[in-house]
Amino acid sequence: MASCVYQSFDKPTSAATGGPRLKALRDELARRGIDGFVVPRADQHQGEYVPPSDDRLAWLTSFSGSAGYAVVLADAAAVLVDGRYTLQVRDEIDLDAFTPVALAETSVEAWIEAHLKPGGKLGYDPWLHTVQQTERLAAAVGAAGGELVALTSNPIDAVWAERPAPPSSPVIAQPLEFAGEAASAKIAKVQDALAKARVGALVISDPHNLAWLLNIRGSDVTHTPLVLAYALLPTEGQPTLFVDSTRIDDAVSAHLAGVAAVAAPSSFAAALAAVAAKGAPVRLDAATGAMALKQAIEQGGGKADIGADPITRLKAVKNVVEQQGSRSAHRRDGVAMARFLAWFAREAPGGKLTEIAAVEALEGFRRQTNALMDVSFPTIAGAGPHAAMPHYRVTRASDLTIEPGIFLVDSGGQYRDGTTDITRTVSVGEVTDEMRDRFTRVLKGHIAIATAIFPKGTSGAQLDALARLSLWQAGTDFDHGTGHGVGSYLSVHEGPQRLSKLGTVPLEPGMILSNEPGYYKEGAYGIRIENLILVEPREVAGGERPMLGFETLSFTPIDRALIDPSLMTEDEIAWLDAYHADVLAHIGPLVDAETLLWLQETTRPLLS
Repeated sequence: MASCVYQSFDKPTSAATGGPRLKALRDELARRGIDGFVVPRADQHQGEYVPPSDDRLAWLTSFSGSAGYAVVLADAAAVLVDGRYTLQVRDEIDLDAFTPVALAETSVEAWIEAHLKPGGKLGYDPWLHTVQQTERLAAAVGAAGGELVALTSNPIDAVWAERPAPPSSPVIAQPLEFAGEAASAKIAKVQDALAKARVGALVISDPHNLAWLLNIRGSDVTHTPLVLAYALLPTEGQPTLFVDSTRIDDAVSAHLAGVAAVAAPSSFAAALAAVAAKGAPVRLDAATGAMALKQAIEQGGGKADIGADPITRLKAVKNVVEQQGSRSAHRRDGVAMARFLAWFAREAPGGKLTEIAAVEALEGFRRQTNALMDVSFPTIAGAGPHAAMPHYRVTRASDLTIEPGIFLVDSGGQYRDGTTDITRTVSVGEVTDEMRDRFTRVLKGHIAIATAIFPKGTSGAQLDALARLSLWQAGTDFDHGTGHGVGSYLSVHEGPQRLSKLGTVPLEPGMILSNEPGYYKEGAYGIRIENLILVEPREVAGGERPMLGFETLSFTPIDRALIDPSLMTEDEIAWLDAYHADVLAHIGPLVDAETLLWLQETTRPLLS
């Protein structure tokens, strides 16, 4: 297969750098008269993917996960991560320099309160923390008897000798044939929401929202087509996009003409101050707006109105064109997945296939669609114990040969018409009865979500338990959410919709989510089954309330060899057989003869 071009298997840093870099940071803090510093895995926009120039947490600690914190004091340093990374962090950091801490047991604030000495000054970069995050830090520091200090420059940047240059990718237009709605119409909707909220302007700090509003895309970060920039949208009049004009060609200038003004990033602070000086509150997104933006608004004589960016909810509900685009993207992606799994079924039993080889092959099949813009995230390809790490990312140092047992692959593609995300767990040779039991229970949870019918106004938290019930009955569970929102040629992880215990936003027709229950046995194997689903109206005969359900968008077989039919109900078996019939109908006509033979076998009725 063609070599992988969209993701690297080399770790950018190694644990050996942790000690020297930690010492350099401590020396810089001492020079500034500061006793400690908080290092979030964040850039100014609080994005999941950050450019290399802003990946300070990875530079300092060598931890490569997509979320986490480090807190550095003169005599202690911790790396705090959530449940996805509790195993990974221990493998990546220098344990002599940093102490790994599970956020499920100890929050960042609790660690600070326990370790900061009375009178200690804890520094933070106000561009890398939201207002709410800053308030929590201030409370913890206050409880410890210390002082939280906003630093005017990041001390890591002062000791990062070979820090990469900031991104400056060209801005591209997302055509109406994919966007489905003109930017001018979107702007009018947002301005109506701002008027109802009685604010004078909105600071657009979330690049996803900026991309959606102006129908633009870029490549400033990996895997998500973003332009890292700010915009100001007044309640009346045109928005202003603050981006270097060298990044905009004639086509994009024409696309933005009459829709948005373009100004240099260096003029953003003055423009924000001018808006603030008008007196009306300025809406600052609670999720992505940095504390530094609130400070700038207040310094300009205005008031920051901390709340939700109305674009977030509007973006989450896909229009008809975006919905159809997602269906097209999933059919295309389903062909690549079928070709990959057929290839895997032929190659894996030979005992020579590695995790990296599988990742490269899958990307190769996606590239052969001639429509792939990027993978939507680094492919998770885990054999044996690596499958038990929900967000495992293979490196050349960790690459395993795929042996008999279970192999998990979680991957996706970015296409101009849609974003995909799919996980399949497949058997290699003989598997145990326990594996079949756990796989079937995960499948039962997946089917429970796929077939759920629920009243309008229901949130993801109210559905989340459906995915867990069969696992609970066996005395087990999984530690991640059941599903996240997905964008339209945007982020594979999009809010505010989610299927999880924390998913409080009501689901609406047009929202796309993942459906991905799992099971993980540490050191042994892991299971996850993921499709993307679209919220749609659902008619119920004799029903008295508006009801909703899900359309399944993904078309890839589920491994029958891992299913224990005795654990499944007749309705569950009927759903699986119907799903496999749909897979064959949608994907079968689009694949080569060899893949079709495999597809026909893997999609036959479960009890046949």
